[in-house]
Amino acid sequence: MAGSTEILTAIRELSNLKQIERSELHELLQDGIHAALAKKHGPTVQAEVDIDDDKGDIRIVLLKTVVETVADPAREITLEEARFEDPDYQVGDLMEIPVDFAEFGRSAVQAAKQRIIQRVREGERTKIRDEFNDRVGDLLSGEIQQIERGKIVVMLNKFREAEAIIPYREQNHREDYKQGEPIRAVLKKIEETPKGPRLVLSRGDAMFVKALFKLEVPEIQQGIVEIRASSREVGSRTKIAVFSKDDSIDPVGACVGLKGSRVQAVVQELGGERIDIVPWSSDPERFAKLALAPAKVARVFSEAATKTIQAVVDEDQLSLAIGRNGQNVRLASELTEWKIDLYSSREWLERGGDAPLFAPLPEEDGGEEAADVKLSDIEGLPPATVAVLEAGGYKTLNDIIDLEREDFLKLAGIAPEEADRLMAFINEVTGDDGADAAAPEGGAAA
Repeated sequence: MAGSTEILTAIRELSNLKQIERSELHELLQDGIHAALAKKHGPTVQAEVDIDDDKGDIRIVLLKTVVETVADPAREITLEEARFEDPDYQVGDLMEIPVDFAEFGRSAVQAAKQRIIQRVREGERTKIRDEFNDRVGDLLSGEIQQIERGKIVVMLNKFREAEAIIPYREQNHREDYKQGEPIRAVLKKIEETPKGPRLVLSRGDAMFVKALFKLEVPEIQQGIVEIRASSREVGSRTKIAVFSKDDSIDPVGACVGLKGSRVQAVVQELGGERIDIVPWSSDPERFAKLALAPAKVARVFSEAATKTIQAVVDEDQLSLAIGRNGQNVRLASELTEWKIDLYSSREWLERGGDAPLFAPLPEEDGGEEAADVKLSDIEGLPPATVAVLEAGGYKTLNDIIDLEREDFLKLAGIAPEEADRLMAFINEVTGDDGADAAAPEGGAAA
């Protein structure tokens, strides 16, 4: 039978493993001993438990009231029995009866151990809830512990005792996951299970993209720039709508970063997933027009009762507005939370539409001169490309209208494919019939 010294040593090792404070350990041990005493002597037992951690000693004393007739043996003793120990005892006195730890017996010690383990688990569960209840949407990092039946079990770096998983439906199935590799994911929700709280992580939700931008963009961390809306088809494309509380800070430019550095860091984490960053607007028509980027939208009409937007695009913009397998318009619809119906200009006129096409986008700060247009206002240009051009000193359409392909390639951050798209765009604007009619496709990722 293990003595008090061995028990204290074992409990101390348990406390180190579970990172329990010494004072909390003593409370747990005392509670466990009381449970064992209750099992041996009865549920109403009274006792004092003193723990001397330095000496490795546990002192246990039963407290019983001296009475004429015993009604509760767990907490009372007859005067005759008490005087057998000390003839000076009187009725009403409190008798202290030392208990040898060895008297507990195997079952009593096991009861104490189970009570301590139960309290430890309850404490861990409470800590996990307290730590993560307000962190939904935060980026967490850890290591892939194992992969079972499609589910990834993650050991978090800073809270290893927490159960964290990435379910199959929350994974990016274009990624290859291996045991032992580091991984980052967003905390999507906390589930309660019979074993305690479980952290459900995600790399497939749009929330993951927002968490990555928060990590890369200081203006988002500071609350100056907000991601007001997002939509995603995991592994393929994401759209986010951003808003700045400070008129002097361009929210799109803040997310793109110098020469596209910030958005490229996010794209790299997502394995090359394409990202479109557009300004958010409270005007549903303006927002829909911006959300359909990189397509240039001629005109939009809204019907508030059904939350429907009718968007009219020129013939050569229709396929770009729709996107591959309808992806662009589908994501734009999710982003705006309005149903978007697309029409080519010819189809719109055939349907009897008589509203003027190519009406200007509602301006919040006044119009621009027709003679020149800011690159940042051209919906066909990806924000990342605009950022690179502006860094090179090209800020308006007239600044780039006469540039050649080689001029674009001299700019750090412009790849050959992007240079080709820019030349196609210039040829379209200048009316060169030999050029590709489609506007350069792309979002914030260069």
